[in-house]
Amino acid sequence: MNDFKHEQFAHCESGVISNMLKHKGLDISEPMAFGLSSAVTFAYIPLVKINGLPLIAYRMPPKWIIRSLRKRLHADIQFRKFRSEIEGMKALDDALAAGKLVGLQASVYWLPYFPPDMRFHFNAHNMIIFGKQGENYLVSDPIFDRIWEIAPADLQKARFAKGALAAKGLMYVVESVPESIDLDVLVRKAINTNVKIMTGSPIPIVGIRGMHFLARKIARLDKDLGDARAIRLFLGHIIRMQEEIGTGGAGFRFIYASFLQEASQKIDLPALNEASAMMTDTGDKWREFALMTAKMCKKKETLDLPLLSSALQQCATEEEKVWKRLKAI
Repeated sequence: MNDFKHEQFAHCESGVISNMLKHKGLDISEPMAFGLSSAVTFAYIPLVKINGLPLIAYRMPPKWIIRSLRKRLHADIQFRKFRSEIEGMKALDDALAAGKLVGLQASVYWLPYFPPDMRFHFNAHNMIIFGKQGENYLVSDPIFDRIWEIAPADLQKARFAKGALAAKGLMYVVESVPESIDLDVLVRKAINTNVKIMTGSPIPIVGIRGMHFLARKIARLDKDLGDARAIRLFLGHIIRMQEEIGTGGAGFRFIYASFLQEASQKIDLPALNEASAMMTDTGDKWREFALMTAKMCKKKETLDLPLLSSALQQCATEEEKVWKRLKAI
């Protein structure tokens, strides 16, 4: 596909859909795609395990961004999953032969172009396949600054990996986009939805309440786990979920801050720029929490659970101020 332009982004799903929409003629930046889909969140979900430890999410579930944009933008985006691996690979080849840009969900662990220390069993990574070079597929992976090639066997293994969040060969194609959108209405609706998610959830493990819930959990890890090694493993998992998997908690706050800044300019609402600065400060607080926790996990500083709990409580308090400000706007 000669007219496709690869771009590097902060996050895989928002980057992929931004690029696919642009390719179809609708210029939606990555921050705008992320913000319009109301994708930023927080959830501590003990019943769902990642590598044997509780899921801690800083964004809405996989496919949320794409499905939300499909609905809000009234774009025609077609999804397909497959029972047969052979059928899934044939469908990909057929779409490419028809000149289509194809989004895929796959496992990071089985993508050979990822450096070894970045591979782990996470099945919700998104990328674009835009053509073939001989038998190999051409990959536009938004978290890298260059195009990659991948062998059919490797791509098949990555698409059909088993386990949590298994993609089952998921592929999606943007068939059409609207000629114009009412950005003012979309921005206000998206922010309102996110405010409700973060401050109005009746479930104590979601939103601001979820942050405080996890902070209290950290404070009693010595009683719940006892063993220092188990405690450090749990804390390390929090940091990995926050700073490595899916762009990371602080990273999502910075993307959302960029969305608010861009929206402020495009719909002429200066108050959103103020909220953007507040959200950036919140992202900094999350990064400080991650750094503090990492040092304790690596035994560079003394393990201090009350201090970590307090730092996370502060992250929650600061972020709550942003959502209250947005609600007032």
